[in-house]
Amino acid sequence: MEKKNDSVKVVDFIKKYAMIIIFAAVLTFFTIATKGIILSPVNVSNIISQNAYVFVLATGMLLCILTGGNIDLSVGSVVCFVGAIGAKLMIDAGLPWPLAVLIMFSIGTLIGATQAFWIAYVRIPPFIVTLAGMLMFRGLSNVVLDGLTVPIGKKVGFIKFFGGGADCYIPSPAITFVTGQEPNLKTFSFNIVCMIIGLLAVVIFLALQIIGRGKRLKKQYEVEKMLPWVIKLVLISAVIVALTVLLSLHKGLPSVLIIVMIVIVVYSYITNNTTTGRYFYAVGGNEKATRLSGINTNKTFFLAYTNMGFLASLAGMIVIARYTSAQPTSGTNFEMDAIASCFIGGASAYGGIGTVPGAIIGASLMGVINLGMLLLGVGPDMQKVIKGGVLLFAVILDVVSKRGFKLLAKN
Repeated sequence: MEKKNDSVKVVDFIKKYAMIIIFAAVLTFFTIATKGIILSPVNVSNIISQNAYVFVLATGMLLCILTGGNIDLSVGSVVCFVGAIGAKLMIDAGLPWPLAVLIMFSIGTLIGATQAFWIAYVRIPPFIVTLAGMLMFRGLSNVVLDGLTVPIGKKVGFIKFFGGGADCYIPSPAITFVTGQEPNLKTFSFNIVCMIIGLLAVVIFLALQIIGRGKRLKKQYEVEKMLPWVIKLVLISAVIVALTVLLSLHKGLPSVLIIVMIVIVVYSYITNNTTTGRYFYAVGGNEKATRLSGINTNKTFFLAYTNMGFLASLAGMIVIARYTSAQPTSGTNFEMDAIASCFIGGASAYGGIGTVPGAIIGASLMGVINLGMLLLGVGPDMQKVIKGGVLLFAVILDVVSKRGFKLLAKN
């Protein structure tokens, strides 16, 4: 009986922390294979900056997936279209970039709301609606740009605000330490603001966790056992501190990281602490039962896809800021990156299961794999094969784990 209980505990642990274990294993592999180069400060900073759009899109895609395993295939094209409109407004029309940003948000949200209407109220399958959107907005992007690239290098304020380019970091003085003796002197410069923000993040994280546990105990809810809970907090805090140190050794915090963190915090709060957030899980768990309980499921679908348009417009701004131009090919396969990140991060292919931190872990894993393969000289074709294999493995793990790790389904 004891052995059976132990095996159940092991299975539950694997199901709960599978993606974190896999992420740690993949990172360890690439660290060894690249002789630590992948964990150099500049590469850690690059992973964040290069994958910022994925973090944003994966957060929005998660809400769509929660409603029943639904996806949005149009986000890559919407990213390109909104970026194209923004570039034209700022460069050709000469609009101030804050006004252009408001218009870009409005257009992206309107696109999302239009698609959401057909999905939520007319009940056309999301796959069909967003597939049509993918084709339409890719074509419209080329029409707007006339097939040409539109540079936005003159809009320095926009580029810096949305974290574009190599020098978009939060400005800060640095503390420099010199170690060793001639001729092997080593200099380490730590970005002060980066270190302060990192330490504040740890303090806030620990405070929220402790307060949240206290509230659950007061209401006599079930909580995680003390020892595993403390170990988890220590490990997460250590990761935040390590990431802070690595970033501070380069140029500090990429400004786009602030935008990403705001998105993560806001949507984590919505999904975990609001009634609206719980509706997404309820609809994905059993839409009919949710509707019979008095919840407006149409509104839930509408909110999920409208929000996806809003976040796609934000991703469009991040992309054109990073490349300092709007290009007809921008956003290609972005929807696949977002979908893969969610499923790899533990979202269920059937809906109702998934978290924002999980989607971020999935996006980070994809970023590590991309950079690791690039550093090892793996060709682009083989990179696609490996990424496809990782996605398939993640979905297989999700489906099989729900059957108690039995590979074959019953008739």
